[in-house]
Amino acid sequence: MKIRIALGMWILLSVIPALAQQPNISAEGGRPDDRASARILYWNSAKHGGAGEFAIDYGRPVWKSVYEDPAKFDAMTKGKVWRFGSNFWTTLDTELPLKISGKSVPVGYYYLGLHRSDDGVMWSLAFIDPAKVRAAHIDAFNIDKAPISFEVPLSNANAASKMEKLTLDLAYPKDNIHEATLNIAWGTLALTAPIEITGME
Repeated sequence: MKIRIALGMWILLSVIPALAQQPNISAEGGRPDDRASARILYWNSAKHGGAGEFAIDYGRPVWKSVYEDPAKFDAMTKGKVWRFGSNFWTTLDTELPLKISGKSVPVGYYYLGLHRSDDGVMWSLAFIDPAKVRAAHIDAFNIDKAPISFEVPLSNANAASKMEKLTLDLAYPKDNIHEATLNIAWGTLALTAPIEITGME
């Protein structure tokens, strides 16, 4: 009996320091957040089934007046890969091969960010491999630590109005559904990219 008590005390005393050495980890989230999705679905009416689709899912951060200060906005964005959305990663899931601004984007699943050039003139869409992010447990808050697979150039556009929340849409002409345009609007920022849909049967 004494041996059992002594053994139990030894186990307890050995576990307490191990528990005390656990990293200081906290949890966040768990409640629904403001997310949106822009999707284009291609439908084959003869087969009564899908012919392919692609979608961008993203969180919708609110534009802040501080971003309208050019010096502060430049300090946050120039030469950096910027978080594109809020909370969980902004994602592109495509069943079809695409060409975005002439750059081939194979079928697959991608995390996305926004990269601004050092001089602040050019913006690009940064594509990130989710497998590498998962392996390193990188949250989108630390997007600067995520390895960029490739980038696609974006064009600056004139903002028609100030967009309070990040808004993405995929527009396409009814007479040419193989071509679309990605429109990004947030506050006074407006960016676009042409998309060519290839490989559709």
